[in-house]
Amino acid sequence: MSNRQRRKSLSIFRPPLQPLTPIRDEPPDSAPAATLKKRRPISCTDDESPMSSPGAQKIERTDSKRSLSRLMTKDRSRGTQKDGRPSSIFGSLRSLSSLKDEDENSAPSPSSMHSAASAIPDVAAGLLIHHGPLPEVSGVFRRRCPYLVLTDLHLTQFKSQGRASEMFPDISGPHGPAKTNLRHSRLSSSSSIHELQGPSDGYYSIPLVHVIAVYKLDDGEPYFSIEVAHLNDNTGSASTMTLQIHDPGESSAWLTAIRSAASKARLTSSVFFPSSLVEYTAKSLEQEQDYHPDHFHMFKVVQRANKSGKRSSSDDLTKLTSKICILAVGMYKIHIVPLPKSAKSPSSTSLSELSGTSHGIVTLSSVNIQTFDDSFQLWFRVPFKPPHALHLAALCVHEVASYIRQATEYLRPEWTEQPFAWIAPSSLSDDALLPLAPEEEDDNLAFDRTLTAYCAGYAIDTSNIRYTINYTCDDAPAFELLPRASIQRPKYSSMELLAIFRALRYNETFHTIRFGGISLDVLNGLCDPHGWEHTPWTRRSGEPVDLGEQQRTSILIQEVRALALKSRRLRRMDFSYCFTRRSSSAGAVPDSGCGICEALFPLCVKQYTNVDWVVLDGNLLADVDIDYLYAAAIEKSSHFRAIEVGHCGLGDRNLEMVLQALSHQGETLETLSCCGNFARLQPLDLREYFDRFSFIRTLDFSNTYRTSGAEPLFAFNTLRRWKLAELSLSGSSINPETLAVLADYLRDPQSNSLKILCLNQCGLTGGNVNDLCRAMTRSTPRQLHLFISENYLEQGHAGLVEAVEQSLTPSQLTMEMLEYRDEENYRFLLQAWARNTSTVYLNMSKVALPLAASTATATALEAMLANNETLQILNIEGQETHLESAVFGPTLNQALLGLKQNKVLKVLHVEHQKLGMPGANTIASILEENSTLLELHCACNGFSLQAFTVIVSSLKNNTTLLYLPYMEEDREAEFKKWDREFEGGRDSGLRSLTTPTKATVNTMRRSLGAAMPGPLQIANRAVGPPTKQKRQYTQQQADRLLTSINTKWDKEIAMMQAFLQRNHNLAHGSHGLPQENGGAIENERPATGLSARTSMQLGSNETTPLAEPDRQLGAGMGAASDNGDGAVNRLEDDGDTETALMMSKKLNLD
Repeated sequence: MSNRQRRKSLSIFRPPLQPLTPIRDEPPDSAPAATLKKRRPISCTDDESPMSSPGAQKIERTDSKRSLSRLMTKDRSRGTQKDGRPSSIFGSLRSLSSLKDEDENSAPSPSSMHSAASAIPDVAAGLLIHHGPLPEVSGVFRRRCPYLVLTDLHLTQFKSQGRASEMFPDISGPHGPAKTNLRHSRLSSSSSIHELQGPSDGYYSIPLVHVIAVYKLDDGEPYFSIEVAHLNDNTGSASTMTLQIHDPGESSAWLTAIRSAASKARLTSSVFFPSSLVEYTAKSLEQEQDYHPDHFHMFKVVQRANKSGKRSSSDDLTKLTSKICILAVGMYKIHIVPLPKSAKSPSSTSLSELSGTSHGIVTLSSVNIQTFDDSFQLWFRVPFKPPHALHLAALCVHEVASYIRQATEYLRPEWTEQPFAWIAPSSLSDDALLPLAPEEEDDNLAFDRTLTAYCAGYAIDTSNIRYTINYTCDDAPAFELLPRASIQRPKYSSMELLAIFRALRYNETFHTIRFGGISLDVLNGLCDPHGWEHTPWTRRSGEPVDLGEQQRTSILIQEVRALALKSRRLRRMDFSYCFTRRSSSAGAVPDSGCGICEALFPLCVKQYTNVDWVVLDGNLLADVDIDYLYAAAIEKSSHFRAIEVGHCGLGDRNLEMVLQALSHQGETLETLSCCGNFARLQPLDLREYFDRFSFIRTLDFSNTYRTSGAEPLFAFNTLRRWKLAELSLSGSSINPETLAVLADYLRDPQSNSLKILCLNQCGLTGGNVNDLCRAMTRSTPRQLHLFISENYLEQGHAGLVEAVEQSLTPSQLTMEMLEYRDEENYRFLLQAWARNTSTVYLNMSKVALPLAASTATATALEAMLANNETLQILNIEGQETHLESAVFGPTLNQALLGLKQNKVLKVLHVEHQKLGMPGANTIASILEENSTLLELHCACNGFSLQAFTVIVSSLKNNTTLLYLPYMEEDREAEFKKWDREFEGGRDSGLRSLTTPTKATVNTMRRSLGAAMPGPLQIANRAVGPPTKQKRQYTQQQADRLLTSINTKWDKEIAMMQAFLQRNHNLAHGSHGLPQENGGAIENERPATGLSARTSMQLGSNETTPLAEPDRQLGAGMGAASDNGDGAVNRLEDDGDTETALMMSKKLNLD
């Protein structure tokens, strides 16, 4: 081939580097995680290109009380350095900097090799590695042929081969033979405009320590162009040089030579990041809330231009711009940070001017590292979106990949198989990577860390996710997902659920996972067509699973299967009430079911999982779900312990299929729950199924129907063979034959294992309860919880009273929602409980009496509270609905006084009893004298701010109470009462306060008394008939009033928390309140409210004329209305609460 055929023209010079794309405006929150002990930096030297990263060292921030010196540039003077080299190689060459920075007035003469060598000793002193001519081109070097020389220190371009030979004797002149054995092809070079502004001595040079990356330029196929990117840390100038080569062999030789020389130059020199650049990068990560000093690595990389297609011309290459930037690996994300705009002071760049990208580490889907150059690709994919690629290049590519791999393993430490493709040379294979250093064991195997990482990667607010861990249940510990924290959007989104599912994957801390009550509808039927990297193709051990084409299944099925496949310790999964789906109508698309049966039961059949307890209660099961269940249950290899299908809408046929299939699990089944279905049971058929079960511990057939007949629901021998712990027949009709079998079973010693017996709404009478109590009686009180709520206990009530009085009742008894037509029967029951010595837990809540309880009944309850020496937990909660009311009445305040003499009761529930202010004073007096009560549940009693203040005040002298509610429901009810008093909405300019009712006046003045400090001026005028007067009240004044009440309520809550914390510390042997808070609290508390007897008298005094409250309230309102800065302004003051209490006593508003 002739020389004419091989000639090339010099391409247009490459433009300077451009900024990157902007970072997201709203980065997700992320919580800091525990520190990982880092592994030793991985060696990134191989046979082809040894590499090292200046940013691979661990760095720290000075404002985080750490040092940045390990990444900062070491200061060197402008004089000579080691080996006599100048402080700036570019200073003498003037290749990439301005001429005005030179100290010399004239450039050295290029006429002789001696003068050139003396001017640039570093270039001349280098060891020659490779060199070659450039073709003749037009432009600046019109009549000369440029020449490129590579040494172990520089990559230099001369104007001519003669100039190169003057500096390097091994290079022949333009007319002499070459003195080297290397064969060079003609090549052309295009570079940044900065590089061509060199001095007049005919060359410019790139120090190899400034080289960032050397890689092939993707300009079409076939392509042999090479791009060299370099950055001068001193000046901040970044440039690239492109070599267009026609010969593939020569292209490979130049690529290998430059990579090898640049890597060795970096290894032999101390290269650090300037402190300003480190600070600038760290601030950019702080803006993303992703900075942690122990998890921060930064590298200089090139974001490569990517172009595919036909062969590009030299002009097209100038349009492919690559960008030198910083790749930073943070705590949860990988960041591409652009270089700062200011070359001399990078830290001066405003963070608002940053333009870059951030990607979650957990969204990494592929890492592809090339073996022939410094290029590599990082692919990221967020669920339901196509993947996004970063085409990068760096000499330190091996260290970048190693630290990214380390970060993924830190965030997912339990994952034995990371969900991304790892395409890398053998030096970065899984076997070659060093394992992570052992670290301190995290709670729950770093579940919080993994969940936070997924939230950061998926742009999720972590504060909305709530969960708890139960360590006391069966198959503990149990992960229990709680409802979403946001009130505006109570259901979890698909991304939030995916983050939770994937954080739980591979985590073997939890033996039980409960999603009960959490809506999973958003994932049911949802598919992700953009990728399947999270699809579980293998078990935890790596064994492949044969489950068909999983990529076509929904996200819900894939995630549930992943939980079951990747954990060997997971035994129980609860999906109760997770779906609100409805069955498809006839002729519509076939019902695909809830998805849980399709996900789990095939795994159980093939023994791919250890999950053997599945809870499906409350989900409507389709025929396809029953088919999956039936296919799995008939196989004994499934070894099910329980499949709960209560309230699943099963008819006769489906329920019969379920029972028939579960009968094959008779050797392992422990729980059988078919409650709340529509099927009608045949006792004979049911007994046949029961006979096949050998180890039933829990049997739940509540709210089921049976055919009429005299047959018992189960046989005595069947119950005796089982070791039941729980038996529930609530809502089912129990005939006398079944009741007799049950009594016989309770007498048998085999029933001693029974702990819970539920017989609610079974039509039992007081005589039936007496029979059951006598059957279960032992020498000591029976340790059993008996539920007999909503039965006709008033019929045969004498038998119930006898069982209670003779202490035949079990240790725990629940008898809610009893309805008495004769109050005397209820009084007899209370008198019997005063003498009972066998029950420690009693729930008699929501008892309906014909009228409010009389004084005699209140006296009986007072005697019960004072004399019973066994009860430790008592629930006498009331109920109030639109249709009915079940409250004790005003005399309950008298009855509660019996607690002053009680020495054993620890927990009392007295909610929804309309106690009001009299009840608050009663509770306060009780708390001052009672020393055994630990928990008092008294919310929803119409307590005003003053009532709440009185209760909290009583805690000053009580050192044993550990729980008291915040009364949030009462606060909300208080605000609603005020809103009703203000006519018009909040959008009106003025509110008119009309004459309120007597009850609301009391409430309003109590709140005003507590909210407005200082004495209230009361007009002295005679009491007259109520007048219909209308006072204007501005919206601003109303809002300030409500704000003041709300602020003072919060203040009382804080005070209550301090007292309860003091009691908690005393209960655990610690000191009381902290020294700095104790004195303030003690001095701030007012005296306790009125005595209980006085409060009862005031509470019964309902004859106060309406005009008097109106006059007194009107005076306060008038002051507020007449002077906007008067009474209303006083609401904002932190006045003494004692003044409010004194005012309330004067006004008789208690």
